[in-house]
Amino acid sequence: MAHLHMRVSLFIFRRMNKMITILVLAIIFVLIDLYIFQALKVTLQQFSLNTRKIIFTVYWAITIVSVSGLLFYNLGGKELMPHWFQSLFISLLFVNYFPKVFGVLFLMVDDLVRAGKWTWQQFSSNQPNISAPNTTEASRGDITRSEFLAKASLIAVAVPAATLGFGIISGAHDYKIRKVKIALPNLPASFDGIRLAQLSDIHSGSFFNKTAVQGGVDMLLQEKPDVVFFTGDLVNNESSEINNYFDVFKKVSAPLGVFSSTGNHDYGDYRSWPSVAARRQNFQALIEAHKLMGWDILMNENRYLELNGDKIAIIGIENWGTKFSKHGDLKKAYQGTEDAATKLLLSHDPSHWDAQVRPEFSDIDVTFAGHTHGFQFGIEVGNFKWSPSQYIYKQWAGLYQTGPQYLYVNRGFGYIGFTGRIGILPEITMFELVKA
Repeated sequence: MAHLHMRVSLFIFRRMNKMITILVLAIIFVLIDLYIFQALKVTLQQFSLNTRKIIFTVYWAITIVSVSGLLFYNLGGKELMPHWFQSLFISLLFVNYFPKVFGVLFLMVDDLVRAGKWTWQQFSSNQPNISAPNTTEASRGDITRSEFLAKASLIAVAVPAATLGFGIISGAHDYKIRKVKIALPNLPASFDGIRLAQLSDIHSGSFFNKTAVQGGVDMLLQEKPDVVFFTGDLVNNESSEINNYFDVFKKVSAPLGVFSSTGNHDYGDYRSWPSVAARRQNFQALIEAHKLMGWDILMNENRYLELNGDKIAIIGIENWGTKFSKHGDLKKAYQGTEDAATKLLLSHDPSHWDAQVRPEFSDIDVTFAGHTHGFQFGIEVGNFKWSPSQYIYKQWAGLYQTGPQYLYVNRGFGYIGFTGRIGILPEITMFELVKA
């Protein structure tokens, strides 16, 4: 009884703590909007009264919807929202408030200057009243410092907001076919020129445009790959997320098969479950979804591809990462492939390559990974690429080679968190393996 009482008390404490945190966050959002509103009033003071009323009404309506939605989402309404709507709502909150932080910084400059002048005025009777306008500037029709900073703050808000909005509207489904040729000295002659397609990080629970997603799958099929690899994260948290897109991804097929593996999000680690059994059932349903789509999911096991008597090994493991869960067992998956001339590994997290693959399995020729998404943000121009992802992952996008071994990190087909992409676009990779 005492143990039950303790558990109930702990639940109530956590619930109250969450409510307080969300209420504080809602208050911060309102304060940010009040601060930016001051700049909006200064900037629009030359507009007609009716125009200002319309703009101000829209401004505060967005605030009411954002804050109300935040409270509803976190205090019980999340389960009533479709998965795609949850992701889109969080992204719109991010687009609404993240850019305003930059605007607030500009406004704080003016307020700090005013505060400094007011403080100085208290110690010097000769200082002018800082609340009075600059009559010299006003008489010349020049913009005052406060007006300049107010307008600059709105620009500081508008530019990142527009960029983030474009990332949702355009970048989220701007699929790119990336073609990569890899020369392998041990590749059997029958497989010389084989074409492999890789998908990774679908995150079906985040999608909000089924037509666009179907367009991405059509792009893959038009490439007519011989075999397809999927390297994990079919969903965000729940197996049911794939339901609305099951018919889309079921179309992914190839003459030599579609082989898949699991990623860190597939295990339901990032949401609470009523019981351990419910969590296991969810994972089993996800595995079954792979099979029903015709994908051969490799759970720490291997398969052989055979052409004209020649064979190559496909090895697939569950998620294994240095920063995330370690469900994978490469030693188990590797067993039986020792004599294979060429070994190809599906492993979701690229950190696995340096941590275990290269040091312990030097005869694995190519590892196919995903996971990073390239942070869905960065710059890629020609051979130059940059993303915050590179400060966390040594290998985060594209092809890497150490000695005779290769690693390819796919930038991901979908998205999570922010429902868009800026600079780092969603990817479908086409590989051609050739004999060196």
